[in-house]
Amino acid sequence: MNKIKSSSIFIILFLLVATRSFSQDSASVNLPLEEARVDPYKMQVTYSKTTHLMFPSPIRYVDLGSDLLVANKAEPIGNVLRIKSAVRDFEEETNFSVITEDGKFYNFDVFYSPYPEVLNYDLLKLQRAGERQFSPDVLFEDLKGSSSSLTALIMENLYEKSKKTIRHISSRSLGILFSVRALHVNDSKFYFTLQIDNSSNIAFDVDLVNFRIVDKKNLKRTVVQDKLLKPVRIYNPVMTANHHSNMRAVYLLDQFTLLKDQALEIEILEKNGGRHQKVQLENADLINARMISNLTIKSK
Repeated sequence: MNKIKSSSIFIILFLLVATRSFSQDSASVNLPLEEARVDPYKMQVTYSKTTHLMFPSPIRYVDLGSDLLVANKAEPIGNVLRIKSAVRDFEEETNFSVITEDGKFYNFDVFYSPYPEVLNYDLLKLQRAGERQFSPDVLFEDLKGSSSSLTALIMENLYEKSKKTIRHISSRSLGILFSVRALHVNDSKFYFTLQIDNSSNIAFDVDLVNFRIVDKKNLKRTVVQDKLLKPVRIYNPVMTANHHSNMRAVYLLDQFTLLKDQALEIEILEKNGGRHQKVQLENADLINARMISNLTIKSK
């Protein structure tokens, strides 16, 4: 009898604890969706004039809420969006959204005005002033889960501040010195910092940069036999090394290693010219890449 009584008390206590835990879990799960909202910007558009929005990073995606708006990127500039009304005097509110390459999400509520107060917006000013908190990172498939904003910040810092850590990989001819300035690794990604020093009197315009894995023993190799590597991201604000000046760029590639008889070949082609340059990296160069943890990354 005492055993039955003890069992009954245990069951009652268990049900009370389970009920309380379920209630707590339900309360934590059923949070109001409003707490996850992304507050939109308010802006006006008109039919006879174009509005320009300048973003801190190149635009990857644009979605218009209705056919009341027309928008496109201002090519070849990747971070400027042109937008205007497709019809005159629409009354209802509409919207559009933008995702940029650094993984930031922007949302805009749009109203029609025949005389907009502002036609040009520089969203970089808000970012610098810290006046707006954006949504968490949008995760791009090509970054395989890496933080978009951190990746962009690393590339920008490497471009501006990284010290020269490699001195033996370079090619020089016709007044052009092409070198691998530094090589870093982070989150299964390689960051190649490349530099061109132009000591000639003629500007060097970059047409294309190729990364390919080549067979060192096969002297009769063809382009088809080479394995071309596609950069995941490129940070190169300047594409021309003017006379007696230099320029650099940062290329992000997925991490890899080489077989015994292979080399990584980096080739840079001059636009409308023949001063092409080429360098090779060995496996030892790749495995000795500097860790990003040893680099001080500073946000603006």
